[in-house]
Amino acid sequence: MRIAIYQGPELPQSIELNLRSLELYANEAAAQGANALIAPEMFLTGYNIGAQNIADLAETADGESSRAIAEIAINAGIAVLYGYPESASGNVYNSAQVIDINGQRLANYRKSHLFGDLDRNAFSAGNEATVTFHLDGWQIGILICYDIEFPENVRNLALAGADFVAVPTALMEPYHFVPNAMVPTRAYENQIFIAYGNRCGEEKELRYCGLSCIVGPDGEDVARASASEELIFGTLDRSLLESSRKLNTYLEDRRPELYRDLRK
Repeated sequence: MRIAIYQGPELPQSIELNLRSLELYANEAAAQGANALIAPEMFLTGYNIGAQNIADLAETADGESSRAIAEIAINAGIAVLYGYPESASGNVYNSAQVIDINGQRLANYRKSHLFGDLDRNAFSAGNEATVTFHLDGWQIGILICYDIEFPENVRNLALAGADFVAVPTALMEPYHFVPNAMVPTRAYENQIFIAYGNRCGEEKELRYCGLSCIVGPDGEDVARASASEELIFGTLDRSLLESSRKLNTYLEDRRPELYRDLRK
């Protein structure tokens, strides 16, 4: 499977222009052979735009923008995973949704671990820890940004059978450690591929790190972006996954009876 990540500076509160950008990069990614395109956290509206603006722009999972993205996916012939503010049952969630080349919504995940006041003032926390879907023979999990910084989240997905975890994110300065060290560690300790799709540029007082990456189960980069706008590609190699899992048997060697106190 060939994955593309669009690392871009989304336009705050401009859904129409962000959809145009998504269409452009979906077509370019498909032309270069990608099966799926990952766009960053809160791609649809911008992230640091204020709680009221987020609430005003929030949509249901099957709303107008999802239908527009379904058309983009169909026309480009590529699956699309994107971040957006989701309105559901009177709450607003920081969500990520994936739509396949037939325009079908395959999965929707709500960020479960909220980062600081920026998240807590705008969103409710999702309570479904393990969301996976199947695409082109791969079982894929979804997390959003801060979620990956909790090892339990990634381990849950690995134990649920995920081969690959997609992580749309909006990581800002000064947290370079996360894409540079933590993401490779999570991939290695769980023997999975991880695609970490960040933003770049500035949004109010935030400056985003960029450094989007696709990392293999051996902890090595398959692809990595700089700090600026970029479309990166990486191929997920099934043979690498199989050989790495034979060499590094972390999941088989676990002793969960010793970890019960982690629930405290």
